[in-house]
Amino acid sequence: MTALDAPTPTRLAHARGALVRAVVPKIWRGAFELRAADATIAPALRVGLATAIVLVAGGLLGYRELAGFAALGALAAAFGRYEPYPRLAGKLALVGIALVVFVAFGGALGAAGPSSWALIGALSLAAGVASAYLNAFHLIGPGPVIMIFAATGAAGYSTSASDVVAVTVAAVVGVLVGWIAAMLPGLVLPLGPARLAAARALVVVGSLERTGAEGIPAARAALDRAREVLAASGRSRAEHGHGSDLAKLLDAADDAIDAWVADGDDALIRDIAQHERELRRVKRASVLGGVGDRPSPRTELPPPTRVLRTARVNITSATLRHTAFRAMIASAAAGWIASACGFEHPLWASMGAIAALQGLNYTHTVQRGVQRLLGNVAGAAIAAGLIALSLGYWEAVIVVVILQTAAELMVVVNYALTTLAVTPMALVLTGFTSPISPEAGMTRIVDTLIGVVIGVVVAAVTVSRTDRHHLA
Repeated sequence: MTALDAPTPTRLAHARGALVRAVVPKIWRGAFELRAADATIAPALRVGLATAIVLVAGGLLGYRELAGFAALGALAAAFGRYEPYPRLAGKLALVGIALVVFVAFGGALGAAGPSSWALIGALSLAAGVASAYLNAFHLIGPGPVIMIFAATGAAGYSTSASDVVAVTVAAVVGVLVGWIAAMLPGLVLPLGPARLAAARALVVVGSLERTGAEGIPAARAALDRAREVLAASGRSRAEHGHGSDLAKLLDAADDAIDAWVADGDDALIRDIAQHERELRRVKRASVLGGVGDRPSPRTELPPPTRVLRTARVNITSATLRHTAFRAMIASAAAGWIASACGFEHPLWASMGAIAALQGLNYTHTVQRGVQRLLGNVAGAAIAAGLIALSLGYWEAVIVVVILQTAAELMVVVNYALTTLAVTPMALVLTGFTSPISPEAGMTRIVDTLIGVVIGVVVAAVTVSRTDRHHLA
């Protein structure tokens, strides 16, 4: 009998087993794996461009302290990187609204002057709300940690009502710039996301020669996903011109799978898979040989997923409430422990716990915690060197833009590499509003360690009894 076939243990035994397995070398080794990534350059450049615009404009207009909050607003562009543009427009608006609200909330907290413990409690409650909000609307990106980082920065800066207004306006400007930067490619490549989804589906179809019959469900699912993205790209674009060709190509891929299952002939699969490279080219449309002359698509495109409808379904999910509760508890516990230890920035510990809990399952949570800690250690060393150089505003802008772009390039490759870039970027950005010393990097490491440990412990104690990935 394997671990996965064993009887389901009691919750206490399951949590105890999870804690023990948090130090299993095999799970830790997974933290060092580099995942294959594609189509990462364009999204990274969009975020870097938005960040550069607001920081340069803020510097030229004399709002250097507020430029950092505009840069946080511009990070809205980091969400929904592969969404079709009509749906992306709505999702980025939802992200932008949340960022502005959290900046205003953080600013109001700062102006009210609460104690450190009360501030941690309020922002931890906000972390739970942010988690529920992002999961309800299925807003994929940096996660709730970016909302809390924005709120924390605003709380540290604001001492009056005028400060609250100023940081909120700066965030609004940043969100608008980020939204425009993310949507601009849609004017040139309106079917870009659909082409990418089709290309990815063809990769899975082409791999059937290697995976065999076991890979058929994944191939069918990838084709269905590509159809859904195409449908969400706009009805007129999906049903006419290049959109119609893409729909026919997906039908041809289904036909190729059927032929392979029926007689073992993989010639059609190889022919269809050859279109993958063409679809990845930066083009509005392509001539897809052997597809354009096919009859109209036989498979009707599915109705596109509606964001508000998805939210209404998700908001009643027990999983959503469970995830939000874990984020709130871990954030509060980590922040209060760091505060009790006398650390200057206890909310960094809170953010470390929140980031760790963004793992898809318990194994992923442990690996993400390891990655965040390692990335912070190396990133803090880089930050200490940069801070010691006493960079001027314009030098700091260049550093922030480069690091932010690098973080976006690495986010789907390995989270440790992402954190390696994010840590110095965040510290340099913090320096826009208040003086910061090289020793802050060491403080961040210790705070992150507290946050990661608390995050993993909370994940183990609250792990779902259906989550048994770490037992495999």
